[in-house]
Amino acid sequence: MDDYRIFIPQDTKHIMKILKNRGYESYVVGGCVRDSLINREPNDWDLTTNALPEQTLEIFKAEGFRVIETGIKHGTVTILMNCNSYEVTTYRVDGQYLDNRHPDNVTFTTSLKEDLSRRDFTINAMAYNEDKGLIDYFNGISDLKRKIIKCVGNADERFNEDALRMLRAVRFSSELEFKLDYQDAFSAIKKNCNLIENISAERIREELCKILISHKPSSGVLALKETNLLKYILPEIIPCIGFQQHNIHHDKDVFYHTLSVLDNAPNNINIRLAALLHDIGKPKCFTMDDKNVGHFYGHNKVSTEIARKILTKLKFDNKTIDTVCVLIYEHMSKFDKIKPYNIKKFMNRVKIENLEDLFELQIADIKGSAKEYQDFSKILMLKHKCEIILNERQPLNIKDLNINGSDLINLGIKQGKQIGEILKVLLDKVLENPNMNSKEKLLDIVYDDYINKDGVGKKLSSDS
Repeated sequence: MDDYRIFIPQDTKHIMKILKNRGYESYVVGGCVRDSLINREPNDWDLTTNALPEQTLEIFKAEGFRVIETGIKHGTVTILMNCNSYEVTTYRVDGQYLDNRHPDNVTFTTSLKEDLSRRDFTINAMAYNEDKGLIDYFNGISDLKRKIIKCVGNADERFNEDALRMLRAVRFSSELEFKLDYQDAFSAIKKNCNLIENISAERIREELCKILISHKPSSGVLALKETNLLKYILPEIIPCIGFQQHNIHHDKDVFYHTLSVLDNAPNNINIRLAALLHDIGKPKCFTMDDKNVGHFYGHNKVSTEIARKILTKLKFDNKTIDTVCVLIYEHMSKFDKIKPYNIKKFMNRVKIENLEDLFELQIADIKGSAKEYQDFSKILMLKHKCEIILNERQPLNIKDLNINGSDLINLGIKQGKQIGEILKVLLDKVLENPNMNSKEKLLDIVYDDYINKDGVGKKLSSDS
């Protein structure tokens, strides 16, 4: 197989050379080989070797490298070189997978073929070094050319060993724009889809996010639906499938509208999570008027509530959950003729750092609607008005006020929640009229409304 040449980075070659000089063989293996063969930049370079993990440790410590025993009982040693980490794993054979995720034990072997035979997919089971060239025992090259995801050996066995492989298969099909081999991976996933319940929420979340930020995320979500994985990892979406909207603005059911929005959303995980979940509450909110037109009043609120539960269940961090929920809740906010005061309140709800993401979601939402109703003018008008407010540096938050809690205490207001309440009232007045944001005017309001409202006491100015 000398026809295939892979460019191996210098540090990786150096590791391989050290092992070779000590009498051991090594290969780059897995994803880096696959990606190199399809002209895709590898994320990392993993190596496999016939050196035992203790031998690998000893060799590289002796060479002066920092070595971490990351997974030494499973044969993996991590070598740190030039601020990068390289995993070197001994050829091994896995024991039984009683938990559908991890082998109970591993046995080290001197056979590269035995090591490659335990891997998930044929396109990930190739190895390469400059002496032997490409090692491809399972027709990975053929499957790369055919653009299919196929398991190494028996697909049922591979997925029963590690149920996460089912999600990885979908993820690779979405990332690489490959098809799941129907007789192999696709059929076996459909047969074993319930095993995904044995996988942790964190691992499901990681694979789902990779699907969502792939080139065409809709293909991944569609594959989840067709293999029945969707009903286990995102059952809340199932009611959207085939749910007709009965509205001239929509030419697709809720599910296929969602897929269209997903594909039209920019590659940003928060926007794509919001796109996936923005209409998830529609089936619960559906009403039909006397003209047989469908409506979904309040679906943004219901969708937000469902989305929060989903994202919490999948153990997303709080910031991501809050941001995605804001985008979903506000995705119907489109103002054209409206007072600056209301726009500022809207900007405060969304937060300035989320405004652009919201506008991108809204545009993607409209692109997923019927073509004759793809009008972005209200969104663009709102965006323009927000930009004017930001460019003019108009006050938006309490921290933008030319008065603070210490000023109120100096006026005689007692420390406590009243300070915050007064500042909120002042902010409301300044949002209505930015010219009110002077210390003297704000102190006068506080004095009139809170200090001297009964006509007692001396009015204080900003100089007092």
